[in-house]
Amino acid sequence: MTTDDKRISPEDIRNKLNEITGSVGDELESTKGTAITVGAIALGVLVVAVFLIGRRRGKRLATIVEIRRV
Repeated sequence: MTTDDKRISPEDIRNKLNEITGSVGDELESTKGTAITVGAIALGVLVVAVFLIGRRRGKRLATIVEIRRV
């Protein structure tokens, strides 16, 4: 087999690259909506968790001052 049998042209490279990126682009579009939904749910859970942890810590560190008349 010699190297003169078939040369790879720049057009061959472009066609193959378009073929590869085209299939990846289709998969990306189909999973983008799912990824955004999962990200939004994760962010919501994180915000609720931080709120509950902060509320608990605020109750624990709060000073209660009792004033009595003698």
